[in-house]
Amino acid sequence: MPTFEEARSIILSNVPTLGMERVDLLGSLGRVAAEDVAAPWDMPLYDNSAMDGFAVRSEDCRAGASLRVTGYIPAGETATPAVLPGCAVRIMTGAQIPPGCDAVVPIEETEERESAVLLRGKVNRSQHIRFRGEDVRSGDTVVTAGTVLHPPDISMLASFGKAFVPVHRKARVAVLSTGDELVELGETLSPGKIINSNALSLAAAVTATGAEPVILGIARDNMKSHRERMTEGLKADVLITSAGVSGGDRDLVRDCLTELGVHQLFWRVDIKPGGPLAFGVKEGKPVFSLPGNPVSTMVTFEEFVRPALLRMMGHRRVIPPYVKATLRGEVRKKPGKVHFLRVRIEVENGVRWAIPAGDQHTGILRTMVRANGIAVLPKEKAVFADGEEVAVHLLRGDAEMLED
Repeated sequence: MPTFEEARSIILSNVPTLGMERVDLLGSLGRVAAEDVAAPWDMPLYDNSAMDGFAVRSEDCRAGASLRVTGYIPAGETATPAVLPGCAVRIMTGAQIPPGCDAVVPIEETEERESAVLLRGKVNRSQHIRFRGEDVRSGDTVVTAGTVLHPPDISMLASFGKAFVPVHRKARVAVLSTGDELVELGETLSPGKIINSNALSLAAAVTATGAEPVILGIARDNMKSHRERMTEGLKADVLITSAGVSGGDRDLVRDCLTELGVHQLFWRVDIKPGGPLAFGVKEGKPVFSLPGNPVSTMVTFEEFVRPALLRMMGHRRVIPPYVKATLRGEVRKKPGKVHFLRVRIEVENGVRWAIPAGDQHTGILRTMVRANGIAVLPKEKAVFADGEEVAVHLLRGDAEMLED
């Protein structure tokens, strides 16, 4: 049975990086660039004005000087002929600097008088000019392979006319629930039955990583049903099953996966909750067998599956962010296993507190709903004192802003 760290290392060492596809620019948001993208031209492409004002020759300018206005250049127009000594040209922000000019005087620092402009202050050479290539030179790498594309990257790529972008392909993730006790959402809930919530929570979690879920439904407690559903699931890039992996009479997942040629790399990890976790591969395709309890399913997804999916889709930072937080209240556990404590992170007077989110029994879903972090408690310790510092894996956006 591997340790928590060993299990995650085994997983990340055995997942492939998916190939490239070209997507439209807006569709690349949140995706990972699969190739470097180089600038095809300088940016700015030409010297242009950073202000509304007057393009001038700095050698003509002194406080109180009066220059004859000989033209007007709005944004988008070609520059006029060279500006002669003692003259100026009215210019708008973004317009091309005309030949002969080496400075722009903002309009608020001037006074217009008929066909002339009076300069109120000193003019420095190069002021208020954005020079060709000062932002990006032709051939510079503007997006590096492995970059997660955010709005500024979209802006940069759009500025260079990149309508399509090479990105790593989204993982197609098959999600399969198992068990005769399950009914689908919307079906009548008779005594002894429970709704198949795992399929939806896993599909939501898969979607949140940027991958594409494929919900397979429910495999009933017989080998035929398992075999049919899993065969379909193995057509995807990843297969995730929930429940049926503990080892009971009706826990058929491991046997069926073995029959279908999945090579099991480990079964069980020294963690709580989520110990009955299995991982295997078939022809390079990862197969995760998660426990069926909804809390255990979600916790093991966060700690093991999410990093794997991110790695497959080209992400470089795949391990969840951790922060240090001060534990509020004593926590006890049995030594020998890493414990995942569901906590609520709150900041009071500059102190980041990790507050247990409620009953930590794996059957208490509300505690998972309340939590915005998971405190990872080392396996060798049994008692964690009130005020002790713990490492917390942040779960949701409201907690991410608390990251150091």
